Amino acid sequence: MYNPGEEIIQIVDRDNLETEPLARHIMRKHGLIHRASYILVFNEQQELFLQKRTATKDIYPSCWDVAAGGVVLAGESYEESAMRELAEELGVDGVSFTPLFDQYFEEDDNRVWGRIFSCVHNGPFQLQKEEVASGSFMSVSDIFKLSENEKFTPDGIAILRKVSN
Repeated sequence: MYNPGEEIIQIVDRDNLETEPLARHIMRKHGLIHRASYILVFNEQQELFLQKRTATKDIYPSCWDVAAGGVVLAGESYEESAMRELAEELGVDGVSFTPLFDQYFEEDDNRVWGRIFSCVHNGPFQLQKEEVASGSFMSVSDIFKLSENEKFTPDGIAILRKVSN
């Protein structure tokens, strides 16, 4: 049976330079800096696909997330991670990505260098049941309204604020 805690993650330093690959559970336990890909999936009406994380996620369980994506595995580029994660989480292959920016995010036990991408896809999606409980397209303004009363991933909402300015 697949255990995400055993995935080998690329650990980096504060300058985003590779240090050593370690198992995900060790990275989480020690709050080590790692890399992640974030993909903002818009439809042709400029709505963003918003997804609800499952309650079993190792970080930010049951929170809303504005991006598909996840940790960059050892030996993997940000772009390869983005393609893999989009296929795993939403069942989407063969779309082109637009790189937007890199950002360092730190809060509590999450320290991550992220590369943010966007793409256009109208669905339908095949949601990965282990990671995505539900999802739908929503306007960015409605997402911000929802974030006033619902729990969101803090790194995701920070990205959306930056993209919206």
